[in-house]
Amino acid sequence: MRKLVAGLVAVTLQAATADSQQRPNILLVLGDNWAWPHASAYGDPVVKTPNFDRVAREGVLFTHAFCPVPSCTPTRNAMLTGQATHRLEAGASLWGHLPKKFAVFPDLIEASGYTVGFCGKGWSPGDYKAGGRERNPAGPQFKDFAQFLKSVPPGRPFCFWLGNTDTARHKIKTGAGVAAGLKPGAVRVPPYLPDTPEVRSDILDYYEAVQRYDAVLGETLRQIEDAGRDSNTVIIAASDNGWQFPRGLANCYDSGCHVPLAIRWPGVVKPGRRVDDFLDLTDIAPTFLEIAGLKPLPEMTGRSFVGLLRGETQPGRDVMFMERERHANVRAGDLGYPMRVIRTKQFLYIRNLHPERWAAGDPEFYWSVGPYGDVDGSPTKEFILARKDEPAMKKFYQLNFAKRPAEELYDLAKDPHQIINVAGRAEYADTKKQLRARLDAWMKSTGDPRAAGDTGVFDKYPYYAKKLMRK
Repeated sequence: MRKLVAGLVAVTLQAATADSQQRPNILLVLGDNWAWPHASAYGDPVVKTPNFDRVAREGVLFTHAFCPVPSCTPTRNAMLTGQATHRLEAGASLWGHLPKKFAVFPDLIEASGYTVGFCGKGWSPGDYKAGGRERNPAGPQFKDFAQFLKSVPPGRPFCFWLGNTDTARHKIKTGAGVAAGLKPGAVRVPPYLPDTPEVRSDILDYYEAVQRYDAVLGETLRQIEDAGRDSNTVIIAASDNGWQFPRGLANCYDSGCHVPLAIRWPGVVKPGRRVDDFLDLTDIAPTFLEIAGLKPLPEMTGRSFVGLLRGETQPGRDVMFMERERHANVRAGDLGYPMRVIRTKQFLYIRNLHPERWAAGDPEFYWSVGPYGDVDGSPTKEFILARKDEPAMKKFYQLNFAKRPAEELYDLAKDPHQIINVAGRAEYADTKKQLRARLDAWMKSTGDPRAAGDTGVFDKYPYYAKKLMRK
């Protein structure tokens, strides 16, 4: 608590200098479980995202943006604190809490003179009060962005979190893709899913949801323009995780962690740029602080990417580290599925710390979701499981639901969808050794409790869905 108070005092002092210039507004329009490359700006032939494309055209499009954890609450914790989630105690898992001692950027920016708020899905899901907080870590809640804009005093900068959930599985409408005129034949079905009419239709329905997110982004851009604030507002259009299909959300493959990201900052970002450097959503907090004229906190493991936005080179952006602990409560004993991961442009190396557990959740229903509950329900999941013993479907069951080895290694030039595990091949032994060493070094340097060996601490933190869903 003492560190948090000191941080608020420090940013207030910094603001005295920052206010000598007009500080930009910050608007984050965050999708929920929307995966790269499902936007027309990335070349997807089916989905149409004219407003995301506009942000990219008038700003910068990132091609290698990743979430740090393929799970909603922990990724949002990392975005808010700028810290790797293994440093955040209960904040490392879904449906947990974020202890108050961990400072979040909305509080810091607010203390410096910004008006802050959120609508839709902010920090979620979990119980923020259990962490000692009086409000959602994303800030005070508003009905919508229009209501928030009316509350901002004239001349004061704002920072707003718009959490759109159209692309979440519970908002995807069966048959909506075809009804919207999207063509099943144009869908690119990834090789870890069966190419069937049922799966194509499911993907089309998801695409229609992406287009609804894009429409919300477009309306928000219009509201900024109508308010006369577009020339001094940084727009960040992004997603928190990969898509809610098998091998997507809750998995550290690209389908679970690679996310769309475009940023517009008039007068600062040169329009029409593409950036191939790696960007971690943990970098959001230090970046927002720097945009606001503040200094990132020393405990932040994320790095500001304001330099990238200005067109500068930032050394070290050639690698991404990812992790996960407990996602849904879908294993006997409330157990999670811990992973530590390193991703370069050439390779993806995954360490499954408890390979004896089911990666997708126990085959039998335990507490939440259902069998294999780390894969949310969908027509695609149902299709595979209903036919898992058929010869043509066995490989899809193995890829999406079976247990996994202690180590996985994928050669991305040959295998971009990460299907063929080459961890046991002799010709990759040196590569695996080097990646393992880099991962170990990151775990130790960031204070990962698992760097010292096995620990069951993450499985002992409360899973608040049980309490909150009973209310």
